[in-house]
Amino acid sequence: MGSTLSGLLSLVILVLDIWAIINVVKSNAETTMKVVWVLLIVFLPVLGLIIWALAGPRGNVRL
Repeated sequence: MGSTLSGLLSLVILVLDIWAIINVVKSNAETTMKVVWVLLIVFLPVLGLIIWALAGPRGNVRL
């Protein structure tokens, strides 16, 4: 049961990280800052995602 829950949590974090990276790439930030944000999210998946959610650039997402 515990491994199933941790696997599901890991999958959710992976999906959120991919979503964050896509938003960073779509943003109007400078290329250097985009690279820094993507590296932060890739190397620190949970912490990078939290930092991005609080301070990161947002993409041009239309609803």
